[in-house]
Amino acid sequence: VQLQASGGGLVQAGGSLRLSCVASGRPFNFEIMGWFRQAPGREREFVAAVSWAGGIDYVDSVKGRFTISRDSAKNTVWLQMNNLKPEDTAVYFCAARLYSIHYDSQTYPYWGQGTLVTVSS
Repeated sequence: VQLQASGGGLVQAGGSLRLSCVASGRPFNFEIMGWFRQAPGREREFVAAVSWAGGIDYVDSVKGRFTISRDSAKNTVWLQMNNLKPEDTAVYFCAARLYSIHYDSQTYPYWGQGTLVTVSS
């Protein structure tokens, strides 16, 4: 099982970025696909997740600005990030798990490498 994330970069406040994550391996492991982020000196934080059934959840701080979507046939999940703020600066990780969306990163057994998002003011 491998998750490959891409799409990070440097953007000015108010700008947009789109992160992608492609999963390879046994598809049933990817029932839930999501994104977490970790800023320097801070714990890894849930950002958004989506289930095969279409259930979606976001952390309050990104609601209305970020949109998560997936193509289950391609085991791919995207995170469209609009109106980015300096506080969104972090390394973003994609993750996958079974059953249900969960906010605790320790419940996700599958992780991609991080992709750095830097938002300048």
